[in-house]
Amino acid sequence: MKIHEYQAKQLLAAAGVKVPRNVVATTPDEAAAGFTQLAGELAVVKSQIHAGGRGKGRFKEQPNQPGVVLVRSADTARENAEKMLGNTLVTIQTGDEGKQVSVVLIEEGLKIAKELYVGVVVDRETGGPMLIASSEGGMNIEDVAHNTPEKIIHEAFDVEAGLLGYQARNVAYRLGLDGVAVRNAEKLLKQLCQFFIDKDCSMVEINPLVVTADGDLVVGDAKVTFDDNALFRHQDLLPLRDLNEEEPNEVAAQKFGLSYVKLEGNLGCLVNGAGLAMSTMDIIKYHGGAPANFLDVGGGANVEQVTEAFRIILADPNVKGILVNIFGGIMKCDTIVTALLSAYDNIGIKVPLVVRLEGTNVELARKMLAESGKKITIGTDLTDAAKKAVASLGA
Repeated sequence: MKIHEYQAKQLLAAAGVKVPRNVVATTPDEAAAGFTQLAGELAVVKSQIHAGGRGKGRFKEQPNQPGVVLVRSADTARENAEKMLGNTLVTIQTGDEGKQVSVVLIEEGLKIAKELYVGVVVDRETGGPMLIASSEGGMNIEDVAHNTPEKIIHEAFDVEAGLLGYQARNVAYRLGLDGVAVRNAEKLLKQLCQFFIDKDCSMVEINPLVVTADGDLVVGDAKVTFDDNALFRHQDLLPLRDLNEEEPNEVAAQKFGLSYVKLEGNLGCLVNGAGLAMSTMDIIKYHGGAPANFLDVGGGANVEQVTEAFRIILADPNVKGILVNIFGGIMKCDTIVTALLSAYDNIGIKVPLVVRLEGTNVELARKMLAESGKKITIGTDLTDAAKKAVASLGA
């Protein structure tokens, strides 16, 4: 689960991490009042969406308006907020469709001496959390990672002990810090890593981490993502979820106990089992196709779930065909075919449909398909089904 920058900063501040003073605004007048409340000469108006690259982003309705702006008066805060709120911000991470801005963050301006990058992620190689840092923070961090990866610092730490003092100091020195900045960095880095563990995060990214002339370290921007599988332990975090920022079909799938992720291709996939779904997408690509989605109906799908699965797949206008790949274990093949035929009648599937079945009661299930009178192509195995599904898109 992703959250907005302002929400991440509220949580980090509660954990003791130093963040700039800020005010959340949903109207231009609130933005102007926020600037006045901060009582400074400089503030930043920041669009709040679940995507990075906002500073370089531009609005569809206001092509000259960036998503992050420095302002020096309440009036300019109001003017910029008015151009942002209710409009669509396009960044390198949103794609051409962009995301609509409903909230802006008015934040005090900082006297920046240096910008760093700090992140905490789950590292698959070490099987644990990893602190990542770079002395080259800011909007061009992607270029740094691509062009000069040697500038990226990696520090694995123990999930039980957290980041140890000597590890934090080592990272601070490697970032080029000295004096009081090292002590402040040690404290902040340990806090970030403990926050990552305590909240069951999958990612915490601070970019930039601002170093002031006085050696203070302040969170300039924050992105936090939580592990969905651990949210049952954090009921207090659930209200932070913004469904307007999520793919509507993915939200709908969750309500029916389906695992769905929208992709960029044109061949829809309906599969039972996450591993089988991954294999199905791989073989589609191998034979020249492009999967439109990952969709796992699980091992005990019923008629309602299968019907909703088809409905969700077909809601994507890019889908020009569907491949159903079922391995019957606990879920018997004839049960899934019963659900599939019912869904076919209820929805009215107009695109080519290829079905591959294997496992318990497979012969009965194939007989049911053959005698159904429906325009359904049967694949003898996964390779055959994938080839037929990809070929059907050119028909």
